[in-house]
Amino acid sequence: MASQHGHASGADHQHAGHGSLKSYIVGFILSIVLTLLSFGCVMSGAVPHDLIVPGIVVFCVAQVLVQLVFFLHLSTAPGQRSNLTIGVFTVLIIAIVVVGSLWVLHNMNVNMMHPLPMTSMG
Repeated sequence: MASQHGHASGADHQHAGHGSLKSYIVGFILSIVLTLLSFGCVMSGAVPHDLIVPGIVVFCVAQVLVQLVFFLHLSTAPGQRSNLTIGVFTVLIIAIVVVGSLWVLHNMNVNMMHPLPMTSMG
């Protein structure tokens, strides 16, 4: 009997993290809206040139959060805490690699010998 009970609870646990059709539709609509907003930032001409990249980054982060919550079902529920911890650790490692790479490239650019400007021999 114990194995049958364990099997049933395992099956219930397996399906516990799946979303409803409504949550998938909400996630899909939010994804489309965020994609159109990013596209609109670039193509409309209404956004100042200096704010295009920060706007796209904001919409990108929002898009990632929508994907994680609505499609990958990442949450703070007790059964999802290990997945959330792995996700946070992954983001931390990626941030370290990206920031470190930008730092190295910036320092290389600052410390590089720049060519002298051409002077006219006239």
